[in-house]
Formats: sequence, structure tokens, C-alpha cells
Amino acid sequence: MIFTILFYTFVVVTVVQVMYYLFFFSFINTRKKLGNTEVNIPVSVIVYIKNNADILANYIQDLAEQKYSCFEIVLVNNASSDNSLNIIEELQRELPNIKLVNVKNTEAFWGNKKYALTLGVKAATYNHLLFTEISSKAFSKNWIHEMARNFSQEKTIVIGLQKLRYKKNSLSNLLIRFDHLLKTVQSLSFVKFQSPYRATNHNLAYTKSEFFKVNGYINHINLFMGEADLFLKDASTNTNTTYVNTLDSFVVSTELLSFKKWFSLEKKASILFSLYKFNHRFFLWFFYLTKLLFYLLVGYVTVVNWRLALPFIISFYLIQYIVLGRSASKLHEKNIVLLLPFLDICLVLLQISIFISNQISKPKHWT
Repeated sequence: MIFTILFYTFVVVTVVQVMYYLFFFSFINTRKKLGNTEVNIPVSVIVYIKNNADILANYIQDLAEQKYSCFEIVLVNNASSDNSLNIIEELQRELPNIKLVNVKNTEAFWGNKKYALTLGVKAATYNHLLFTEISSKAFSKNWIHEMARNFSQEKTIVIGLQKLRYKKNSLSNLLIRFDHLLKTVQSLSFVKFQSPYRATNHNLAYTKSEFFKVNGYINHINLFMGEADLFLKDASTNTNTTYVNTLDSFVVSTELLSFKKWFSLEKKASILFSLYKFNHRFFLWFFYLTKLLFYLLVGYVTVVNWRLALPFIISFYLIQYIVLGRSASKLHEKNIVLLLPFLDICLVLLQISIFISNQISKPKHWT
């Protein structure tokens, strides 16, 4: 009797998992329409700066070499205590399309990133804005062009992708990139079905009109994170948002994310998750819950009756390999599914650890 109940539960959660992956597969099999090949809309590239003097000059020189007809670089210096301001002022004398927004600390918005970015948006000359972070670098000199050509009269929010830095022979790096791949596939699938919920400020474009339509970040101005995701929550509709996943549209992280930092960021991201719309929270929560139940039950049903369990186990891993393997290929990731079952199990265990860790100690405020 107990085996029967647990076996049917195992069957149900396996079927649910397969359905989720087939949902993700729809993103892979869709041939996305390319934007305009010829585009000349002026673009303001907004870069947030906070104590980045050591890499600032090389970063801006590289960004200024983008092959695009009309763009400005808006550098938002948020009360840096190092030499960042002096470096930006020197660069302004060399590069005519640089605009400086020097943000000083105020009592109401001390060190607040969203407040600083809001000032950057207001100072931007052009209506089409492209956001990035100094810890990421454009993969191609055509990055601005690839992002800008996806704007249209209907599409006023364009979600771009960030690739994490690759480290050879590093299990932690492989695990972190696997988690990033899974989240990317999830988020783009939701965009395809006109329900976007996730983006990164390392590669995100939208119009100034959309920003002011929802009063910018006003609904979450005092929250220490979520400038991209929570803006989407307020501004995105089922018709105004698209994504781009061509190789030239990528940005690549210049920092190698350590396991310790990744774990800390995941703890903070779990707080952000609680602020998503209910339908997004439900579908994502149910995905992870059924995956947890799958791994809790698979060992038991296999030991008791492996002949009954084997077809479901094979189906699950076959679908998972196809979907994530195709996704890794499409998103130009390296060797990311070679250890798929192991990585998947590790990720489930780490998510449990993150949940327990958050119950013991909440993540500290960041700026």
C-alpha cells in the first residue's frame, strides 16, 4: 500500500518535471524573428560606477569602440571614494560621447543604487536606454546594434543575456554556470509566452518613456536589489517585451564568480523571488518542489521495483539532456551538461541549504 502511494506520487512528479522541460523546449525550437538589420536610433548606454578606478579606463575605452552610428555613454558615479571621478573627467576630455552623472550621498538615499540610476536615466539624452555593469564586457563590437535593432514601436523592453566567465577544470564554476543556464532557459521561456519576470542589469534595454510610465523604481526604491526584475514586474506587459540571444548581443562577466559569492547572491535572490508576481512564484516553486520530490522518491521506488521505475527515470533524464543540451548549444555554453545528473542533484541540495541558511540568518543589506 505504501509503495503504491509513493510510486504513483513518483509518477506524477516525473510527468510534471517532463512537462516543465517540454515547456522550456518550446523556447529552443522557436525561430525568433530577427530585428531590423539597419538601425540608427540613438542610444544612451548607462553604466553604474562604484569604486572601479582600477578597471574603469580600459572598460570605457573598449565600450567607446562599439560599431554604432549614434550613442552616448552615461557614467553614473555613485559617490565613489576612490579615484573614479578623476578618471571619468579625464576620459571626457578624450571621448566626446561620454556624459558624467556624479551622484553625491544624501541622507534620504545614502548609497542607493536605484536612486543613482534614476539620475542617470534623467540625464540621458536619448529615449532608448541600454543598461550594463562594469563587471561585464560586451562580447562583440556590434553589441549596441544587436540590442537596439530589437526595438520597435511595439517592443519597448529588450532583455539581453549575460554569460558567466568560464574556468577550466572547476567543478564549482560548472555548477554555477549550470544554475545560470537553467535560470536563463526558464526566464526566456516565460518571455516567449508573454510573461517575463527576470532580467539582468548587465544587459537590459528599454525606453525612457517606459521608465517614467511606472515612475521608475519608486515601488521598490529602498530595496537593496532587483532594479531589473522588479522594473519588469511593473513595466512589462504581454506585448511590449522581447529578448535577444544572438552571440553578438551577449555580455560576458569579467569577474570569476567564486562559490562563496554565488551562495551569498543566491541567498539574496531568494528574497527577490518572494516579490515576484504570484503566477511566476507558483510555477517556479512548483518546478523546484516536484524536482525535490523526484529525487526523494527515485531511490526508494528503484530499490523496491526497478523495472517499474526505470522507464520513468530514463524518460526524465532523456528529456532533460535534450532540452538543456540544446539550450547549452544555443546559448554557447561549454561542456555544461556532461555531468548533468550530478549537477542537478547538487543544485537541489544547495537550494535546500540556501533555504535553511536564510531561516537562520537573513542576508545583510547591500548597496
